[in-house]
Amino acid sequence: MVSTDPVFSNLSADDINSEPTEIESLCMGCYNDGVTKLLLTKIPHYKEVILMSFNCEHCGLSNNEIQSGGTVQEKGLKLTATISTERDLSRQVVKSDYATLVIPEIELEIPPKGQKGEITTVEGVLQRTIAGLEQDQVVRRHMDPEGAKQIDDYIVRINDTLKLATHFTIQVDDPTGNSFIENPHAPGPDPGRTTEMYTRTKDQDHKLGMYTQEELRTAEDPVLDRVEEEDTALTEERLKDEVLTFPTDCHNCNAPAETNMKMTNIPYFKEVVIMATTCDICGAKTNEVKAGGGIELLGKKITLKVTDPTDMSRDVLKSETCSIAIPELEFEMGGYSLGGKFTTLEGLMINVLESIEQNSVWGGDGLTPDIKERLHTFKAKFRDCMAGRMIYSIVLDDPAGNSYVQNMFAPEEDPELFIEIYERSFDQHDELGLNDMKVEGYEES
Repeated sequence: MVSTDPVFSNLSADDINSEPTEIESLCMGCYNDGVTKLLLTKIPHYKEVILMSFNCEHCGLSNNEIQSGGTVQEKGLKLTATISTERDLSRQVVKSDYATLVIPEIELEIPPKGQKGEITTVEGVLQRTIAGLEQDQVVRRHMDPEGAKQIDDYIVRINDTLKLATHFTIQVDDPTGNSFIENPHAPGPDPGRTTEMYTRTKDQDHKLGMYTQEELRTAEDPVLDRVEEEDTALTEERLKDEVLTFPTDCHNCNAPAETNMKMTNIPYFKEVVIMATTCDICGAKTNEVKAGGGIELLGKKITLKVTDPTDMSRDVLKSETCSIAIPELEFEMGGYSLGGKFTTLEGLMINVLESIEQNSVWGGDGLTPDIKERLHTFKAKFRDCMAGRMIYSIVLDDPAGNSYVQNMFAPEEDPELFIEIYERSFDQHDELGLNDMKVEGYEES
């Protein structure tokens, strides 16, 4: 009999399945048997996590750890934040096991696996570093006085940094894309934080245990099973005539699910690929859209002035590279934040609001009073926009040129719809991976 319980469930006192699993394991302190407890659960407004705790009744050794239970994101993520005020020190930081954390001003680097995955603050990262350095200082002062003095001097530098004697920056580079630094100006843009999405290198993919089908077929490593070639080529006829299905994992509960994929044509635009996933276990549904024609030669900026409730029924295609802005609300949402969507303007607004409410730092008991009040006011204005009670503009800026808003007067011009075609900047080319693309003489490499 197949269980219909989700792999990662919400904590509940009435749910017997939410109890931790106990496993006998070897104690590395006294080499007797201890007990490891595992709990697979979800943190509200965040994602799935695996909580682990170990305790040995023989020697008293105990520890605990948190690991991400979520999936590896499509791209890696590099976050840089400038810390200049006490409020910045309290920015929440989510650091995965595979993230590298760097503070250049004090030459501090915490490599992957250097500290366990955690949810903390900027101040917490530095305090934990101090605690780790001070751990064996008493013994070190007798065994290695010179080394102990260097560590004491470095701890003084960290304490000066905590006192904000000078401004400093914190960088988190996470190839899994599962790390985060809080935006204290939410839901507005953060002038002190930059976000960069990048394509992982082959070495980074291998460290995450990710291999291509070709690498699996030709691997010399006996641990990697060779994959037999199958005739599964996606011909043009199959893409146009069939709904293709492939296995995947549910984004909500991680249970096995199936994704349906179909290529279709949007009038006055282009062909797109629509993918939809439904989970039979928890009932979660999601859809995503990708442009079928690749990256356009020029970027596209679409501005729609919403003056009537009927505008909310316009069809909208937002590609994964497209950012969203509503100037009247001083709101911006960067590309890759929401994924590709093919829906109506009302559906897009609902998706944006749901994304805001699910964000870990915009909900829960840990919300600071200033952000809580700001978010409450923002939500009220946002719902007024959705209900058509105020006139506003929505801006879709897509460097890849693959986004679209329905023209209600097609083939004539729409007086409320403004489209600007522009040359991409160097940074935008870099984000799309075009600067590293070799288009001439690639046969020789």
